[in-house]
Amino acid sequence: MPTPSDAPRAKRRFDGHLCLLIALLACGCTGPSEYIHNGFKVGPNYCPPGAPVAQSWIDAADKRVRTESDDLSQWWRIFSDPVLDGLVRDAYQQNLTLREAGFRVLAARAQLGVAIGNLFPQSQYAYGNYSRTTLSTETANNIVTLGQALGVPAKRNYSQWDYGFALGWELDFWGRFRRAVEANEATLGASIADYDDILVTLLGDVANNYVQYRTLEQQIAYANYNVDLQRQTLTIVEARFRAGTTGQLDVHQSRSTIAQTEAAIPELEISLRQTANRLCILLGMPPQALQARLGAAPIPTAPPDVAVGIPADLLLRRPDVRRAERTAAAQSAQIGIAEADFYPAISIVGTIGYSAQEFPNLFRQAAFDGTIGPSFNWKILNYGRILNNVREQQARFQELVTAYQQTVLNANREAEDGLVTFLRAQTRTRFQSESVDRAQKAVTLGLVQYQAGTVDFTRITQLEQNLVLQQNTLAQARGEIAQGLIQIYRALGGGWEFRLAGVEPGQSSPTATGPSDAAPPPPAPPAQTSPTPIIMKPAQ
Repeated sequence: MPTPSDAPRAKRRFDGHLCLLIALLACGCTGPSEYIHNGFKVGPNYCPPGAPVAQSWIDAADKRVRTESDDLSQWWRIFSDPVLDGLVRDAYQQNLTLREAGFRVLAARAQLGVAIGNLFPQSQYAYGNYSRTTLSTETANNIVTLGQALGVPAKRNYSQWDYGFALGWELDFWGRFRRAVEANEATLGASIADYDDILVTLLGDVANNYVQYRTLEQQIAYANYNVDLQRQTLTIVEARFRAGTTGQLDVHQSRSTIAQTEAAIPELEISLRQTANRLCILLGMPPQALQARLGAAPIPTAPPDVAVGIPADLLLRRPDVRRAERTAAAQSAQIGIAEADFYPAISIVGTIGYSAQEFPNLFRQAAFDGTIGPSFNWKILNYGRILNNVREQQARFQELVTAYQQTVLNANREAEDGLVTFLRAQTRTRFQSESVDRAQKAVTLGLVQYQAGTVDFTRITQLEQNLVLQQNTLAQARGEIAQGLIQIYRALGGGWEFRLAGVEPGQSSPTATGPSDAAPPPPAPPAQTSPTPIIMKPAQ
């Protein structure tokens, strides 16, 4: 029974425990006020970092650059090309890289479930055992003698039956497990953003390779046209040679020009086949001939203008920016997890069960036993390892914040690259088209003058070779317009949103269906309707 003199001793013990708790809070990186403000969690609360963003596009004054925001969820349909729509749809359903990203999302979601489970008793299990013990003769005799002295019977051979339930629960007093949940939630968000980023890249790659395929087709068509034209010229040269109005030199020169043009066709066909092979891989199937599926069509025509909004608004939509921000958020939580090692892990452990030497007695009330009580585990004399681990996590966080800011800068650059390509390619195509028209007229007029004998054949050869070069360049310029627009949409992060609407790419309504032999779509991440808000600061 406590005495009056025990009260001051108990008060001193309580004061000592309180001072110890305050010292614990002070020895770590989180002060008492911050610990309370953070919801009784050590470590910093995450705040989205700022990043430098341009206030306007460099070509904002160009009338073709509209600052309103259009729906970019199915931007490829702006080309009005059914073949491209079908390629995008099949790539979304069958691409294996996208499917890999979908499974990574499922894995991240499962990891989040594991982290949430740690908020509850971490160790709980049922146990049961049976043992048969035989003591040595000397030990048994000593126990028998002792038992006779105490009036307790003793045996040399006996059995032991046990069963019960044990529980161990480390209380989240310092926020270790809640910080782990925060980290895994951010990791899941980064995984979803990674899925979206791969989807944006996939859409852009399919469209780019399709435009490249049509461009190569046009270049091959121009080359075949010039071969026919040069063969007609050869007919004229051979007729003049037979008539004795020109020498054999013109014949050889004409044949050389034809061979040179024909030699370019296999090289273009190699590039065409390689482009088709890349499309097959994007579609998730082995390389095969695509001529029958793709058919014949011109280079996709892009509209003369584009809606890009403003940098601060549209760059937020880029999945890689969101992924970088969520990765930094996950690392911020790791700082709190590391800081929790400064403090003792406080747990409640207990067992309840039954124990008896005879099996029939195992289920009687007298066989019940159990224990329960608190415990703590405190990492002391760590020689600075915990502190340096915290410093490491802080440095990694700053590294990821910097990487996030660099991602925003790269996003701005990629959008500007796409804009200047799209705008200047239109100007280039206009001048190049005029150049081709003039070159064709020059070849026609030159042949007339050659037949009249007023110009030599070297001049005709130069004119025909120039026409080949100009037409080839024109096809490239036309393809560059479409590729510049594709680059803009990719840089703005367009295309990933359609997965939220439940509509397959290339379909006009949710009731539309894809081909019956198409592979099932990749595992889709949860439908998050809005990205994590990020604070963006304009560049000074």
